[in-house]
Amino acid sequence: MRLFNTLSQQVEELHPHGEAVTLYVCGVTPYDTTHLGHASINVVYDTLRRYLIWRGQPVKYVQNVTDIDDDILRKAKERGLAWDELGRQETERYLTDLRDLNVAPPDYYIKASDETAMMIELIQALLAKNLAYVRDGWVYFRVKADPDFGRLAEAAGYIGYDAWLLTASERGNFPDDPRKEDPLDFVLWQAQQPGEPAWPSPWGPGRPGWHIECSSMSIKYLGPRIDIHGGGSDLVFPHHTCEIAQSENATGERPFVSIWMHCAMVGLDGEKMSKSLGNLILARDLLNRYSADAIRVMILSHHYRTPWEYSEHEMQEKAAFTERLRLGDVVGVAEEADEIAAKAEQEFIAAMEDDLDTPRALDVLARLAEYSQESRSAAAQVALQRLAAILGLTGAAR
Repeated sequence: MRLFNTLSQQVEELHPHGEAVTLYVCGVTPYDTTHLGHASINVVYDTLRRYLIWRGQPVKYVQNVTDIDDDILRKAKERGLAWDELGRQETERYLTDLRDLNVAPPDYYIKASDETAMMIELIQALLAKNLAYVRDGWVYFRVKADPDFGRLAEAAGYIGYDAWLLTASERGNFPDDPRKEDPLDFVLWQAQQPGEPAWPSPWGPGRPGWHIECSSMSIKYLGPRIDIHGGGSDLVFPHHTCEIAQSENATGERPFVSIWMHCAMVGLDGEKMSKSLGNLILARDLLNRYSADAIRVMILSHHYRTPWEYSEHEMQEKAAFTERLRLGDVVGVAEEADEIAAKAEQEFIAAMEDDLDTPRALDVLARLAEYSQESRSAAAQVALQRLAAILGLTGAAR
């Protein structure tokens, strides 16, 4: 299989390091879930995983939940809830939404708050190499001590220190923090503030920074080298760029990730769909009106690297398309070969192998559905059901 690697800006062959493909995907910060952007990312990686398994390739899949974060604390205070109760409620909603979208759970679904011991271990390794420093119970990564910092960012178009600082400061960095040696240095551990939860550490009670959690969880559950690391394209910088710096310097293993696979953003009314902007299409609202198959078809009709915008008109079109597939039709076992069905399967495989080209794969399903209905070929019906299942389509009505 070939996938586009954000770091090399090329489509590369996937060569697993071990028996199973190791896949890590950055998950949700559970304070206001689940919008269509969340759903899209999960459907894409669920489809990738389904396809690899269907082709006989085991997959070991890890996803995190950032259940301790500035946004969690702020939202919990607004709603009058304990931070962990808010996280529990929203995570439960999120997982229910994904289940109803026929997204299979990862092998490991891990809360950041449960993994502080591994985070502390990695931070200590960075401190020992003089790549991090402590100030008043806070620990920072020393960006200028890493000559390779920013390779992923520059590959994706974030060129130079000034661009990095501007983007990082829009995404949680505090450049005027007086404890920092450099405005771009990022937090590995932050000291406890009044009213905040805290965990013990060698530097005093506190909580982890954002970036260190994914490095620690991926290394703990998948090892120091990962085959595929996924997430939204908005995580390229600073989050994934900082992950590389932390992970490779802490473990000494390079590369940390073989293929960086990023999903494009889903928009609404000309803006990226996001909780901070409030321009959300919630997955639950769509599930109340459309089948999971129709929503998955809409998502997979767009190549995962191509930005797209939600429209009600398109959603209705995809629902009608899904009905035309007639996946709920009962079929028997095909007793005779069918050359057209066999050719369709090969075309489907070629599309999926070519950087997960799900729009092309859906075109194959459409042609196969039309042929099976015209010819009444049992082989074509069986092939249609089998290939549709790889895309997570079941034929179940809303």
